[in-house]
Amino acid sequence: MEFITSNALLIGLALGSAIMLLMPMFKRSAGGVPSVSPAEAVTLINRTNAIVLDVRDDAEFASGHIADAIHIPVADLANRVGELKKYKTKAVLVNCQRGARSAKACEILRIAEFTQVHNLQGGLDAWQQAKLPLVKTPGKAAS
Repeated sequence: MEFITSNALLIGLALGSAIMLLMPMFKRSAGGVPSVSPAEAVTLINRTNAIVLDVRDDAEFASGHIADAIHIPVADLANRVGELKKYKTKAVLVNCQRGARSAKACEILRIAEFTQVHNLQGGLDAWQQAKLPLVKTPGKAAS
């Protein structure tokens, strides 16, 4: 007990450091859905033919999106999730502009029993910072 009281500051620093080291691990898989970096997303798309689901609004999508992305705004996703049912067992990469809306979309897909859902960490902002390409033509519609 005397050791703890005389070293409380050091113990507190050690615990704080441990928490800070573990936080990114918890953040990467929020809600049970793994977040992937832009580089990991490219690997996922290339190796597994992952479907890219863009959940931004129409104007954002038109301004640039990942090639071959399916566009369903997050506000419409719960009502339109049936359009994606053929992809339930395929890898699905979900993106928005910064990552918040796509996290919500991932939760919707997870509840709908999609088995391989991935959130693009940092969204298209991170994608662009990684100097990865966007296309400005309309993507294909979900069918």
